[in-house]
Amino acid sequence: MIDITKVDFPKLDGLVPAVVIDAFTDQVLMLGFMNQESLRKTIDSKRVTFFSRSRKTLWTKGETSGNYLDLVDMKLDCDNDSLMVYAKPAGNTCHTGSYSCFGVERNDARFLEYLFKFIQKRKTELPENSYTTKLFKSGADRIIQKVGEEAIETVVAAKNRNKTEILNEVSDLIYHLFVLLAEQDITIEEIGQTLKSRHIKE
Repeated sequence: MIDITKVDFPKLDGLVPAVVIDAFTDQVLMLGFMNQESLRKTIDSKRVTFFSRSRKTLWTKGETSGNYLDLVDMKLDCDNDSLMVYAKPAGNTCHTGSYSCFGVERNDARFLEYLFKFIQKRKTELPENSYTTKLFKSGADRIIQKVGEEAIETVVAAKNRNKTEILNEVSDLIYHLFVLLAEQDITIEEIGQTLKSRHIKE
């Protein structure tokens, strides 16, 4: 999270632009403005809150529609006068009913990167009552075994040509593959680099 004391509010007469990013997909959702009070409220309440320039008051995104933006993280730019806000959207962000105010279509494939980072965090923190923690504590052999089991179940689902079954089994396989990669200290970026190098050769 950011240090509020470093934000240059005076530069734009007490306001800073805040670009909201979907923490799951890394896609731009909207642009709003924050003053010091709305920024503090965002951090304290964990719900993104802006300052309305037309109404001259604070407003929490979703207070009317229920489509809140739950705060995940914030970044301050190099000039200390703009914010990048990472949030989990509870629904569509735009007042028109669209996913993004910029006409961006939701891309849930990008959730895979979020999931991998989440699994890496689980490996480091090992919180109690977590299945992922249980896998890491069980050791490499168990993790490898689970990947094998899920791979077989995926093949069976594919042979049955049942889409719902395939979606569920492939999801299980990818999750356990991610746990395996994290256990082996291999990043998703390295997999991407390997695939990219193969693609370029074709």
